[in-house]
Amino acid sequence: MTASFYTGIDVLVTDRRDMLAGRRIGLALHPASLLVDGQWSAERLWQDPGMDLACLLGPEHGVFGGAGAGERVPSQPHPQWGIPIHSLYGEHRRPTADIMASIDVLVIDFQDLGVRCFTYVSTLFLLLNAAAEFGVPVVVTDRPIPLPDILDGPLLDPAFESFVAQVPLPMVYGMTQGETALYLHALNDWDLELHVIPMRDYKSDPSRRPGGPPWVPPSPGIRSWESAWCYPATVFTEALPSLDCGRGGPLPFQVLGAPWFSGHEAAGALADAGLPGVRIYPHSYFMEKEKGKRQRVDGIRLAVTDPAVFQPVTTGLTILEALQELAGTEPMWDTPDARPGFFDQLCGTDSVRLALLDRVPVRELAEAWRIDRTDFVERRTSCRLYP
Repeated sequence: MTASFYTGIDVLVTDRRDMLAGRRIGLALHPASLLVDGQWSAERLWQDPGMDLACLLGPEHGVFGGAGAGERVPSQPHPQWGIPIHSLYGEHRRPTADIMASIDVLVIDFQDLGVRCFTYVSTLFLLLNAAAEFGVPVVVTDRPIPLPDILDGPLLDPAFESFVAQVPLPMVYGMTQGETALYLHALNDWDLELHVIPMRDYKSDPSRRPGGPPWVPPSPGIRSWESAWCYPATVFTEALPSLDCGRGGPLPFQVLGAPWFSGHEAAGALADAGLPGVRIYPHSYFMEKEKGKRQRVDGIRLAVTDPAVFQPVTTGLTILEALQELAGTEPMWDTPDARPGFFDQLCGTDSVRLALLDRVPVRELAEAWRIDRTDFVERRTSCRLYP
């Protein structure tokens, strides 16, 4: 298949090789870091006789992608190449002085989602921060994201900053990694030599365009582009485990189920909610809350019909609002394994949870977020790279 566009790493290794030649390269990546021909970007740099790949740096889930959500990843030598693999999701979340002293340039090549609680943006922030401190030039190679033009959800309240809410952005912020790097650089006024390598022949598009790199999940639960669309709508289940989002099945983050509600009733209650770009259908499936123990539930499925207008955070909270009306607050919030504090961290504020419990309409929350984002929207405009 002929390529319809080229990622930043494609452009870097073909047309901008001078940025790396003669320098010890640190490469931050994961399994989804592919060139348009399907080759892993680390393989391309390692095999190139003109490149000196000194080390790899891995975010959550690791360079090879085998770790689960929240699982610590150890640092280790590469099993074939012998170069160090430094984990940024183990003993350290930010590269140390020794790591930065071992390289002359840092290349960052992550497939991201443009969602604040998806932790690659936190790792991007910490990498840029460390590079500014230690005077290491940075090259960010850009890739598409699933919702490139969507803004949704609350801004971060600094009181709720955590690794799932590290950066002052809306929950869904509509910027690629390259655009985000430019935004963070300007916001923090770092003394940093930053180079962003944009994609070539790419236009902002939420669809999975043919002729791009093959899809490899950037994390174990994001197994498809459709799952990536729905992730910010159902990620709240990580804090409300009485709800299942289908991680153990073929539609992770695209379904929602529990024994305590009826999917037909829930879908009926949501039919007139006016949610843009999505339809909610009843969906029966088997959920796996414990390994080897499966239970059929009559849940719901999110079918994104127009990702250009889909508001995933508003959609997810509207679903929670409807479930509260059907079943009360207890099944979600008052179970022994509920994690309201983590819900607040995912949202970057406690105002969402408190509003839900106080029966404040989600549409009012969404309007308040839109007003609060005014300054962010102005700053973001100057960092956009694609028409």
